[in-house]
Amino acid sequence: MAALLRGLARYGALIAVVFLALASAAGLFFFPQRHGLWMLLLVAGPLAIIGLWDLLQSSHSLLRNYPLLGHVRWFFEFLRPFLRQYIVEGDREARPYNRNMRSLIYQRAKDVVDVKPFGTDLDVYANEYQLVTHSMAPRPTPDADFRVTVGSSQCKQPYQASLLNVSAMSFGSLSAPAIEALNLGARNGGFYHDTGEGSISRYHRLHGGDLVWELGSGYFGCRDDNGHFDRQQFREQARSDQVKMIEIKLSQGAKPGHGGVLPGSKVSEEIARARRIPVGQDCVSPAYHSAFSTPRELCEFGALLREESGGKPIGFKLCVGHPWEVLAVCKAMLETGFYFDFIVVDGSEGGTGAAPVEFSDHIGMPLHEGLLLVRNALVATGLRSEIRLAASGKVYSAYSMAANLALGADWCNAARAFMLSLGCVQTKKCHTDRCPTGVATQHAGRQRGLVVADKAPRVTNFQRHTLEHLAELIAAAGLDHPGQLHPHHILHRRNGTRLEPLDEIYAFLEPRSLLDNPEQSPYYAWWQAADPDSFLPRQVVGPHHHKEEK
Repeated sequence: MAALLRGLARYGALIAVVFLALASAAGLFFFPQRHGLWMLLLVAGPLAIIGLWDLLQSSHSLLRNYPLLGHVRWFFEFLRPFLRQYIVEGDREARPYNRNMRSLIYQRAKDVVDVKPFGTDLDVYANEYQLVTHSMAPRPTPDADFRVTVGSSQCKQPYQASLLNVSAMSFGSLSAPAIEALNLGARNGGFYHDTGEGSISRYHRLHGGDLVWELGSGYFGCRDDNGHFDRQQFREQARSDQVKMIEIKLSQGAKPGHGGVLPGSKVSEEIARARRIPVGQDCVSPAYHSAFSTPRELCEFGALLREESGGKPIGFKLCVGHPWEVLAVCKAMLETGFYFDFIVVDGSEGGTGAAPVEFSDHIGMPLHEGLLLVRNALVATGLRSEIRLAASGKVYSAYSMAANLALGADWCNAARAFMLSLGCVQTKKCHTDRCPTGVATQHAGRQRGLVVADKAPRVTNFQRHTLEHLAELIAAAGLDHPGQLHPHHILHRRNGTRLEPLDEIYAFLEPRSLLDNPEQSPYYAWWQAADPDSFLPRQVVGPHHHKEEK
């Protein structure tokens, strides 16, 4: 009896629909005018066919043992993300952006009230809680249109950058309306729009917003037929008045050290025109650059870009990996006499790009550690006064900006926060071409949902309100400008009874300490390993061979 009941539990649904299908078919033979029997057959017949197929197929064990019923699992698996996001999960549970974070961005983008009553719902005694120390004598709230001059002493066309800008997102990854709305919002708000490595499309140029042209390993927009850097094509685009700075992409937080492929099926005529690649062919972004292979050659390449751009600021973006490589670039700048104008540090918190799980979860330094390492490298080698430093990685609020500025950043870039301001609902389907809001898709029908005239003001609003709250935050701290934020202004809870300022948690190197007294520096081993003529550490001569230091 028990075996019979177990069998009915497994095959009962199949038996039922087969019986109903056969019964309705037999009934129609005698009573062909009965509409109810037709409806029953239309429902039970396909279900019976599906159930019999489940029973006979050999690919899915669950469906073979539980015909029809096994599909319930996939149905609820499909519903799971929506049930969690809208019903089950708490306001601070989701990753990477929880509901409170998303609500804050939506409210500021829509220009509605973003205050909250009844106190914080954070546990202020939990580890990892952070706060900004405030003053008993707050300052008047300053004008929120903060600017930083980007351009070393060697730069002929320095740029006045806002403290919050649109981070790198390519046309092709984002839709045409999304690119257009971001650029129009940036123009109206007076901040810049990073093109991403997909180069400059007509949608970037349509409204004339300031552009930072990101130059990736595929050299899109300035490449020859073999995918190598083309100097003449670069010159033609870089001297456009709309292009304010050039950014060499060494790596990105989403997948540092990993290349990418845009399948040929997605390479439309417009994308091909922007990237200067053939229509319908796979678009490959190698993991490495062909224009340089050593820190010294990177500096020489930067000098070439500055010359061909007419003296515009030249920088590079990276997610920090090997510490000695950062120091090797500093040594190369000191030896060549060429100074980059800015460095953008991308955190491994991820970004808009899809990546293998191992890369998104376990490759690259998180933003704060990477930012601090680059800050220390520049300060300790005497280069900090020449080179501006930007932070990019899960920036979404005035506090997230303040924490980065206190660690040494001059300004911040945001990608996903601006996507949310466009209406993104974090379904995490960016790589499937099925984005439900039209932000990250090339599907014309889905793009229709994103109306540029409606979304561009939201981009402007989000940036403006975030800087206004930053102005209020620094005024409460007794400061007049975000550049006055220092590590001691940020307290970090180490345990239930102890708050410590960041300068007691992290090591902040003194100016020129690696040049004047390297042996006493915690970076001494990395400094010794740093080679301006190789990204390998000095003691390594091959992948598995070591030699003793002399």
